[in-house]
Amino acid sequence: MTNLVIMESPSKATTVKGYLGSSYKVVASKGHIRDLPKSTLGIDIDRDFEAHYINIRGKGDLIRDLKKEVKNADRIYLATDPDREGEAIAWHLVNALGIPANKAKRVTFNAVTKSVVKEGIKHPREIDMDIVNAQQTRRLLDRIVGYKLSPFLWKTVKSGLSAGRVQSVATRIIVDRENEIRAFEPKEYWTIDAVLKTSGGKTFTAKFHGPKSTGEKMDLTCREEAEKIWNDVRGKTFLVDDIKLGRRMKSPAPPFETATLQQEASRKLNFQSQRTMRVAQELYEGVNVGAENGGVQGLITYMRTDSLRISDEARDAAKAYILGKYGEQYYPAEPRVYKSKSGAQDAHEAIRPSGAMLEPAVIRKQLTPDQYRLYKLIWDRFIASQMESAELSTVQTDLTAAGWLFRSSGYTVKFPGYMALYEESTDDRNPPDEEKAARLPQLTKGEELEAESVAPEQHFTEPPPRYTEASLVKLLKENGIGRPSTYATIITTITTRGYVKREGKSLVPTPLGEVTTKLIGEYFPDIVDSQFTASMEDQLDGIESGRDTMLDVLRNFYGGFSKELDKAFEAVGDHEVEVPAEETDIICEKCGARMVVKNGRFGKFAACPNYPACKNTKPLAQTGDGLVEKKTEVAAEKCELCGADMILRSGRYGSFYACSRYPECKNTRQKNRPLGVSCPECGADLVMKHGKNRSVFYSCSRYPECKFSSWDLPLKDRCPKCGGMLYRKKGKNLILCKTEGCGYKAEVPEEADAPEADRPADGLN
Repeated sequence: MTNLVIMESPSKATTVKGYLGSSYKVVASKGHIRDLPKSTLGIDIDRDFEAHYINIRGKGDLIRDLKKEVKNADRIYLATDPDREGEAIAWHLVNALGIPANKAKRVTFNAVTKSVVKEGIKHPREIDMDIVNAQQTRRLLDRIVGYKLSPFLWKTVKSGLSAGRVQSVATRIIVDRENEIRAFEPKEYWTIDAVLKTSGGKTFTAKFHGPKSTGEKMDLTCREEAEKIWNDVRGKTFLVDDIKLGRRMKSPAPPFETATLQQEASRKLNFQSQRTMRVAQELYEGVNVGAENGGVQGLITYMRTDSLRISDEARDAAKAYILGKYGEQYYPAEPRVYKSKSGAQDAHEAIRPSGAMLEPAVIRKQLTPDQYRLYKLIWDRFIASQMESAELSTVQTDLTAAGWLFRSSGYTVKFPGYMALYEESTDDRNPPDEEKAARLPQLTKGEELEAESVAPEQHFTEPPPRYTEASLVKLLKENGIGRPSTYATIITTITTRGYVKREGKSLVPTPLGEVTTKLIGEYFPDIVDSQFTASMEDQLDGIESGRDTMLDVLRNFYGGFSKELDKAFEAVGDHEVEVPAEETDIICEKCGARMVVKNGRFGKFAACPNYPACKNTKPLAQTGDGLVEKKTEVAAEKCELCGADMILRSGRYGSFYACSRYPECKNTRQKNRPLGVSCPECGADLVMKHGKNRSVFYSCSRYPECKFSSWDLPLKDRCPKCGGMLYRKKGKNLILCKTEGCGYKAEVPEEADAPEADRPADGLN
C-alpha cells in the first residue's frame, strides 16, 4: 500500500520523511495552493458570500506534481499545520487536487518528533469544517474590508493605500497613545534621599516617606515643601525606629504561549516579532542536532498557541531533569499546573521543548545563533516553570529624624528555587520594590546613625511610554484582538505600509497613519473599535466550536458595514485630505529649514520643504532609530573632469559614483563590486561590472593595465583536477575549469530549500 503525506513546509517534510518507513512518501505544498484572486474581490456577496478560489500563480507545476502523487497513492494523509490556517490548507488541497473522500485523512503533529509523528499517523480524522469555516470567515471579512475600504482611502487621501480590519485597530492604539503623550502635562514632585552611615562604616540610602506621627506616605509637590523638610533633618541624627523582617515566596512564570514568547524575546533578545516567529518555525519544523542527539528533529512544540497546558509526559520529563540536576528541594511538593486564560484555544500545548532532556548547551554547535538563543529562552522558561518557588527574606527599616519618617527596604534570596535558572523580565519603568532594593547592613532598633548627605531632588512626572512590540502584543492579547498566528503579521503590516514607524524599540505613528486613523474612525467607527474587533474574534471562535455559522457572521457584519460605506462616499464627495509632511531632524544647509521625508522611485529621501525655491535633497537610511541621513560614501579617486569628490548615488540600475558638483559637472562612474577573488593574470581584485544593456561581466580592477575579463563568474574554489581557477557558467548550473587541456566540469551543488514563504495572513488583508 502506498501512503502519501502532504505537509506545508519542505523542511518539515524532510524531517518527517526520516521518521516514516519506505511505504510513506512525504511531499510539501509550500503553504497555500489556492486563494482569493488578487485583481478582484473574489466574493459573490449576493450569493451568500460565495468565495471564488483560484490556484495561486506560480504553483501550477507544483499542483500538477501533487496530482500525480495523489493518483498513485492508496491513502493520503493531510499533515498541514495544526491550526485554522493549516486546516483550511488541507481542505483546499482536497478540492484542488481532486482527492477522493475515502482517501483523505487529516493528521496533526503538535511537535515534529518521531514518537509524536508516528502517534499522529495512527490517529487520523476527517477535516473539521467548523475550523475551516472559521478561517474562511476571517479571510472573507478581511477581503471585504480591504477591497471596499481601500478605494475610499484612495479617493480621500492618496492612491495605493490599503486598509485592514485588524491592522486599523492596531494603528489606532498607537495613534491614541501618541495623542496621550502630546496632551500630557508634566507635574512637579520632589524626593529626599538620605545616605546614612552605620558605626561599622557601611552606608545605605533611606528615602523620605512622610510624618512620623501618621506614618502615611506624603507627596512633595514643590520646592518649598522639600526644602522645609531638608532644613529640618540636615545635620540631625537618624534613629532606627523599627525593623520589620518578612518572608516572601516568588513563583515562576508559566511556560510560553505565543504572545509571551514574542514579548520576552523582544525584551531579552531584542528580536522583532517576525524574527521570533521565523526562528520558532525553524525550531518546530526540525533541525539536525547530530546523530548522537537524535539526528533531525523538531526541538519545540507548535509555536502558535495561547494555551498554558502541558502534557503529563512533558511534566514528568521536566521533573526528572530538575531532580537530577538540582535536587529534591528544587521541585515543588505538587507538580505545577497552569490554567489558561478565559477564551484561550486549548487545542495545543504551551510552547515547550519537545525533549526536556536535550539541553541547549549540548546542541549549541548544531544551531544558528538565533536558534540557540530562542531555544535556550524557551527551554529555560519551561524548566523554571516546573521548579520550586524562590524564598526571599525581606527587611523594611523605618528611620526618624526631626519628626520625619524615612524608609529603606531590601531583600536577600534565602532560597533561589526557579531563579537559579530563569527570571522573567518586564516592560515596567517602575519595577516592584524588591527588584530595586539593595542589601541592607545589619541594623539594631534604637541605633543612631549619622547622615553623610541629605539631598532633595526635583522630578517631573513622565508621559505614558510609547508602545514597543512587546507591550503592543501584550495589549492585543489582553483585549482579544487577533490571535497567536496574527500578532507578528499585524505589526509587520502596519510598519511596511507606512502607518507606523520604528524609533529604536518604540512604535510611532506616521502622519499618514494619523490621518487615515482619524478618517476611518470618523466614517467607520466599528473598524477601529477594539471591543468590536474583539467581539469578531469571539464570533470566529464560535464558528470553530459550532456555536455560530459562517453565513450569519458575514451577514451581520456586512449589513452595517455596507451602509457606513455608502454614507462615507456620499459625505466626502470630492474632498481630499492632505497628509502632513513627516519632518526629520536634518537641517537644510542651504536655507536653514527642517527637511521633510519624501518618497521617490528609489525609496525615501529628505527634501527641503521650500521646494522649488530650494531644491536640496539628501539620501535617507533606515536604522533601528528610524530614518537618518545616509552617510555619503566618497570614492578614492577624484572626478577626472573637474577634480571634485566623487560620491555614491543610487539610480535605476543600482549604485554609481557621481561628481559632487552635479549639476554643474555631470560626470558619473559605475561602482564596481569586489568579488573577493584574485585576478588569475596579475593577482589584483576582480570586480563585477555592467556592460551594454546592463549585462553583468567580471574584470580586473587594474583595467586597462590588466585586461582580464570574463562573462562567467570566477570562483574562490580551485579546480580539483589541475588547481586552476573555476568558473560558474553564465545562465547554467555548471562549474567548469577553463585551463587549457583540463576539461573539468561539475554541476552546481543543490542549494538547501528556501525558507517557506509566509502564508496569506490569518486575519489580515
